[in-house]
Amino acid sequence: MTPDPDTQTADETDARHASKMAKKKAARDKIMATKGGEKGLIIVHTGAGKGKSSSAFGMIVRCVAHGFPCAVVQFIKGAWDTGERRLLTGHFGELCQFHAMGEGFTWETQDRARDIAAARAGWEKAKELILDSSLRMVVLDEINIALRYDYLDIAEVVDFLTTQKPPLTHVVLTGRNAKDELIEIADLVTEMTLVKHPFRSGIKAQAGVEF
Repeated sequence: MTPDPDTQTADETDARHASKMAKKKAARDKIMATKGGEKGLIIVHTGAGKGKSSSAFGMIVRCVAHGFPCAVVQFIKGAWDTGERRLLTGHFGELCQFHAMGEGFTWETQDRARDIAAARAGWEKAKELILDSSLRMVVLDEINIALRYDYLDIAEVVDFLTTQKPPLTHVVLTGRNAKDELIEIADLVTEMTLVKHPFRSGIKAQAGVEF
């Protein structure tokens, strides 16, 4: 019979909590004992909600904190003067390469040929960086947008990631509307869900929040 929490003493409550946590720890330890080894992951951040790039840059900061060499290639919005770009290039350039290859959102450039050329240049740089096995992580920021508009061939991207990526290199691909083919080969996929957004209330993008 489960004790009535309203009639338990503080000591009994603490003892019950300790017993419950001990069982959880034993179960967790059993699971962890089956895990071993390391693998370079293909990580996809997608969805309509905010936080896709922010999460990827958080992972880059972790790499930098551990002293791991890493790199970022920005597609589409590469022309922006962002806080993360300032931080990484201004303070951690010896550990993190930052390549802003985009020229702005498609409704800004209004030039499909130019957008495709920029995406191709970004992808060529991305392949070069991914093949450098000294880099622990490569973030391809907003590449999903380039794939969505078919500026890049999804089959080519999937083939490269599955056949040529070094075994211990992590590749993070961000942007909404990730292609099914990319989700299929990914090891970790997170979908950001939009619940509320200040833009809908007439508030513009702000430094420190959006960029």
